Amino acid sequence: MLEGQDIMSVKQRFGIIGNSDAMNRALSVALRVAPTDLSVLVTGESGVGKEYFPQIIHAYSARKHAKYIAVNCGAIPEGTIDSELFGHEKGSFTGATEARKGYFEEADGGTIFLDEVGELPLSTQVRLLRVLQSGEFLRVGSARVQKTNVRVVAATNNNLLQSIEKGRFREDLYYRLNTVPISVPPLRERQEDIPLLFRKFAADVAVQYKMPAVQLDEGAKALLQSHYWRGNVRQLKNVAEQISALEKNRVITADILATYLAPNHTTTSAMSVGKSAGEEFSSERELLYKILFDMRSDINDLKRMLSELMHASHAMSPQQASEVIGLLPSPIVSHQSGVVSHSAGVVSHPSGVVSHHPSSVVADVDSAADYAESEEVVDEAPREQTKADMQREQILRALKNNNGRRRDAARELFLSERTLYRRIKELGITDDDI
Repeated sequence: MLEGQDIMSVKQRFGIIGNSDAMNRALSVALRVAPTDLSVLVTGESGVGKEYFPQIIHAYSARKHAKYIAVNCGAIPEGTIDSELFGHEKGSFTGATEARKGYFEEADGGTIFLDEVGELPLSTQVRLLRVLQSGEFLRVGSARVQKTNVRVVAATNNNLLQSIEKGRFREDLYYRLNTVPISVPPLRERQEDIPLLFRKFAADVAVQYKMPAVQLDEGAKALLQSHYWRGNVRQLKNVAEQISALEKNRVITADILATYLAPNHTTTSAMSVGKSAGEEFSSERELLYKILFDMRSDINDLKRMLSELMHASHAMSPQQASEVIGLLPSPIVSHQSGVVSHSAGVVSHPSGVVSHHPSSVVADVDSAADYAESEEVVDEAPREQTKADMQREQILRALKNNNGRRRDAARELFLSERTLYRRIKELGITDDDI
């Protein structure tokens, strides 16, 4: 690691606050690689200050008197990114009224900073790889090979290795860019720097608007350091500016500070759980099967509970039996288990009052118990349904519910209309089945 005096000089020149070991290591790597022409990949979460490192590398390199161009790759539309980076010839596309130099041609002899490089389309990645390998490029609409001598520093807050696995980023380009990696630590790994940064941001606001600077008491400092800071330094600066502008009390307590800090509901573990759940049901078909299996399990559990309830009714008085029947959901009572029917002497009125004969209630409960028991026995050895059978039943039910309207049925099944048509054909469902 370089001498502390060299790193301190860099911090003063670029306004970098903090003395954490993690940040000092990152600055040390930047200073050591600056005199070379090696490509550098700066990684780190959003808001950690990745944009300072390309500036440091350029300022301490032999290219410092040449151009430095920063390009936000995620902000340029896919249709124009090649023209922006490599230029174009007149008439090469609609609107190209004259020839234009690209950033790689403009920055010849200097440094180009590609921010959010993980957002580049694959076709542009191929062009960039050629520049890194041979220094050659083609303008859009041109067949003439041009040369450029550019030092490339890239940055991203994406995990490029995961992007490579998903086919969104070229592996060969990754290793070309990642000749020297620099990892910028998140704010939660620089806890000792958090009070220093807050004080700097609060002082800047105080000078700008001519007001006393806010100060943190010990409780507020502890809360500030323990916060997750998902937005890192950018988020901390926003909080400092809000408090400076809105709070009349210039001494900030933990209670006051807590009102400005968003709760850390989303943790890393929760994010990973959500991700694994999404991967588990990677297709809508698997999700539909899961829903159907869960529904079947719920229905079997309901039948079992109903059977146990009916067995217990033998020891009930007529009044207790009537109360039990009143608690059962009407769709289950009338359709699912066949427990109560109008002909059995129990009548439901719109007002919700149930009139019955006590003796008929006991008889109905007994017969229902026998019915539920027999149905439960049958359910112990059900016919094994395939996924196709279950899917067929679900589609038929949706079609019947919507009077054969396939667009409405697709909406109920959370499928596209095209997917529903394909599955109807695969399962051999005809209009006669509906």
